[in-house]
Amino acid sequence: MRLTLLLLLAGLLAACGGHDYAPKPRGYFRIPFPKREYQEYTGGCPIIFQYPKYAVIEPDRKAPDKPCWFNVQFPQFNGTLHLTYEHIESKKMFDMLTEDAYKLASKHTVKATSIDQSTINSPFYKVYGVYYTIEGNVASSAQFFLTDSAKNYIRGALYFNVEPRMDSIQPVLDFVKKDVNVMIKSFRWK
Repeated sequence: MRLTLLLLLAGLLAACGGHDYAPKPRGYFRIPFPKREYQEYTGGCPIIFQYPKYAVIEPDRKAPDKPCWFNVQFPQFNGTLHLTYEHIESKKMFDMLTEDAYKLASKHTVKATSIDQSTINSPFYKVYGVYYTIEGNVASSAQFFLTDSAKNYIRGALYFNVEPRMDSIQPVLDFVKKDVNVMIKSFRWK
């Protein structure tokens, strides 16, 4: 009996030696990206812009009384670019809208590692604004507002309907941000 127990213990000890175990890193699915093709939005709102053909524009169901509030859905990426248009009626309203855009972007400072602001300036088309790039595990990594500084204002915020983990959504975020940049550069007032 002792000999059997001794041989069993020796076999277990011999089987455990010399191999270093390292856990494998978490893997993610490969994401196929569509071909970049754009179409023009010319709906009933006083704006025109290019958006990707793989995206779908839907009215914002939470604001049925605001016909120019709509969402650019990215169904294969489970993301939404929320766009809200406002007609500027006074300087006070303009100041309030731009301050709200800043406050909404700043709400992400709790989880953000940085918030960068870049100015959008296209005097030929009278399109001005600010683009907020928010780094870190935040709900919205890209936000912007555009205006003609007189009558028109639109704000955009990109959200993905998943828990914000930058290591997993970064490739999709980079892909969609390029499309958002095309939308901003092609933006015109009617």
